[in-house]
Amino acid sequence: MLKISTKGQYALLIMTELAEQDPEKYIPLKLLSHRHNLSAKYLEQILIQLSKSGLVVGLRGNNGGYKLSRQPDKYTVGEILRAMEGDLNPRSLTDSNAVSSVGNDDFWKEFENVINDYVDSSTLEQIAEKNRQFNGFDYCI
Repeated sequence: MLKISTKGQYALLIMTELAEQDPEKYIPLKLLSHRHNLSAKYLEQILIQLSKSGLVVGLRGNNGGYKLSRQPDKYTVGEILRAMEGDLNPRSLTDSNAVSSVGNDDFWKEFENVINDYVDSSTLEQIAEKNRQFNGFDYCI
């Protein structure tokens, strides 16, 4: 069954934040951790996986941190999620208790295509742009 883990969700969130930053600057792990109330160790696991997939670049040292390896419009949500989750197939292929799909194969293949088409047509830049447009809640006292 297709379920995006919290690691996948946080990976997309962190990638979106990096897309909103100066593309030349490295954003420190501690700053990202603090902004999203995540442990640095947990976030580092996510960023290492994104780095191994070539989606981010990390730099150690005083001016170190992470940044995107390319422009935000060159990333799809699909590639980010697949870096964390693997295949985005909506059916469990390993579950021996799964209901037989005989006769429904066309439906499931189309469903999988819709999911993959959607995440592959959405770019990191589109998500970042929506975030930039959101002004939040306006509180008046």
